[in-house]
Amino acid sequence: MADILVLGATGYTGQLVTKYLSEHPQRSSFTLGVGARSKGKLSELKKKLRFDDSVKEFVVDVTKYDEVYSVVQHAKVVINAVGPFWRWGTTVVKACAHHGVHYVDLSGEPHWIRDIILEYDYLASKTHAIIIPACGFDSVPSDISVYLSNQTLKKVAGPEATIDESVSGFRLKAAISGGSFQTLISMLEEVPLAKLRRAMQNWSLSTAIQGARYKFNKILYTLPLSDPPVYGGRYFMAGANRAIVQRTWGINELRAMETTSADARIHAYGPKFKYDEFKVCESKLSSVILSLGLAFTAVVLLIPPFRWLFKRIIPAPGEGPSEHQLQTGFLEVTNVTSSVAAPGKPPTHVRTVFRGAGDPGYALAAVMIAEGALALLLAHGALPEHVREGGVLTPASALGDVLVQRLRESGRFEIESGVVDAVESRKTR
Repeated sequence: MADILVLGATGYTGQLVTKYLSEHPQRSSFTLGVGARSKGKLSELKKKLRFDDSVKEFVVDVTKYDEVYSVVQHAKVVINAVGPFWRWGTTVVKACAHHGVHYVDLSGEPHWIRDIILEYDYLASKTHAIIIPACGFDSVPSDISVYLSNQTLKKVAGPEATIDESVSGFRLKAAISGGSFQTLISMLEEVPLAKLRRAMQNWSLSTAIQGARYKFNKILYTLPLSDPPVYGGRYFMAGANRAIVQRTWGINELRAMETTSADARIHAYGPKFKYDEFKVCESKLSSVILSLGLAFTAVVLLIPPFRWLFKRIIPAPGEGPSEHQLQTGFLEVTNVTSSVAAPGKPPTHVRTVFRGAGDPGYALAAVMIAEGALALLLAHGALPEHVREGGVLTPASALGDVLVQRLRESGRFEIESGVVDAVESRKTR
């Protein structure tokens, strides 16, 4: 039996997650298991990280449901680091939902997440399994930033205040591993185009309730209330992150409609909520160039000869950033959220900043998903009752303040939120 089981522990990202957990200050509070297809690689990992026999080994092939079904019942929380999730994630979610085992992963694949919501949300709610996809770089910073902005807004403007627009600007220094490129290839070659289009539409993951119609994916962005002006272009992960934020909106909005509790109103964003995000650039020109370049690349990769060439030059699966890149990367997400103006009053504006030291997609992602798993294990009783009922949730809707506190305590993140006016910000968290 293992309190936390890391599947894909011998892969590039899986090793980072496993190492972080093995060195965690609360290590004595949980048992750890590592899972992979190769017993030899598991043994090498245990030697590399100097594990003793208390770390359990599980040889499991995630493509074989019977093996996954048998293994996950020996865990309380599963961390799934085996991607692309479109190919290999469904068996793990299905087994966890069946056994009532909590689950987190690193997916940034809304087409797949939509499928597991439709197929396993009901089952997970019956077994009380809390299933949280996208609990890493995709999409914790986006989801938590909006969550905190809403919390600050409600503290200042009152529990009935609602959000009009919310925009996040990303500054980052990041590298890409072979596994991430494989996810892109699987989307282009395996996922039906109609499914991809549906997943990128507004509210695609908010399956029970739809929000306001609005346009996104501009060519040129500006961050509201920024002096000097902050410009940006399209961000390649905006679609996946926006879908998770919109699911958080849907989960909380539906709960506010179904109950009269004050807590539900505080967490609801409101019916006019609109969200988008962008990559910060140095100027208007570089912002437009980035947007057009991403659009051009997307079209080119749909052409088989160019995609064939692309596959020949990308890193192989299992390869990733160097140790220097892991340590020198960084992340800064600035979210500006504006309320719906009350009659006779101006809107309230909130700025939330989410900073991380380390490569966002790997070093920081390992911290985010590990702390998400530890929140489910060690702080389960602190989660709201409606969360403990289970289902396919999101980082913010499931873990909220618990995850924020754990990220702050990790020493890798600085997270702050405050009201913005024409002169200065007043910190409220």
